[in-house]
Amino acid sequence: MTMNTGTILRRILKARLSFSAHKLATIILDGTSWKDGYNGLKRGTASFQLCDLMVDMGISRQHLSTLLAELEGSSAGLTRVKSGGKFSPWIFRWQLVDNRDGGSGDTPNEDDTSPCIESLNKNIFTGSIEIGEKSTPLSKVCRDLIDGAKAILPCCEVAAEKIWEGFQAFNRAKGNTEVPTGFLLGFMRKWQVRPAKPLLRPAKFAQKPAPVAAPQEIEALRLAAAAPSANWQFHRSDLLRLIGADRYEGRIRALMDRLSVGHFAAMLAVHGEAALAGELRV
Repeated sequence: MTMNTGTILRRILKARLSFSAHKLATIILDGTSWKDGYNGLKRGTASFQLCDLMVDMGISRQHLSTLLAELEGSSAGLTRVKSGGKFSPWIFRWQLVDNRDGGSGDTPNEDDTSPCIESLNKNIFTGSIEIGEKSTPLSKVCRDLIDGAKAILPCCEVAAEKIWEGFQAFNRAKGNTEVPTGFLLGFMRKWQVRPAKPLLRPAKFAQKPAPVAAPQEIEALRLAAAAPSANWQFHRSDLLRLIGADRYEGRIRALMDRLSVGHFAAMLAVHGEAALAGELRV
């Protein structure tokens, strides 16, 4: 029987696993290669960095290690090995897949409709890149990696040659002579896109010019300054007692008409006029 996504998934469902381990198994299964050489992997294998699995699962490294141990000890038949150095990804293999059956796995069962079979948008950054003293030509492998990954990154509209030159210059400045290929993906993710034009402040947030006071308002303020406004109630009582309510209101209405101000502002101006005329002591 040819092993494929559906076959492994049914085996996962039959295994005695916790809910979290089952979810982790399906994530690894989604990245499994079913054609030799697909993503640079052997048939029946998947490649992941543990930090990526931690993000996908939303768990800590310790919890992830516990779940991986649970999968390795179950009947799901999952094993993992380190493919290379410190920065290389882990290789996960489903033991149920037999590469010695003579088949390449190109023709899966008709009932297997997993997107793993036809998906062409997976990019595995493995190996290392040498940083030359001068501008190192962009190889076809690195160009394919850049073009395949940049579609959903900030540098999606930047030419592969410009990304490559920036990556080389960045690492030369750091003194690096050889870096993992995965650093190229990290460099592309942090690409800074500068706006073509300076951002303009929206009109509704633009600073409005300070309003210019009318001459009548300035005159009203000048008059009111002659009598402290904090004592306006005492000044009102003194004027009412001195000139009576009718004349007091008459003065206020006269200033309201002459200076085009409100009742309270006109009242303060009346108090100031009375102070300037010596009718009030301030």
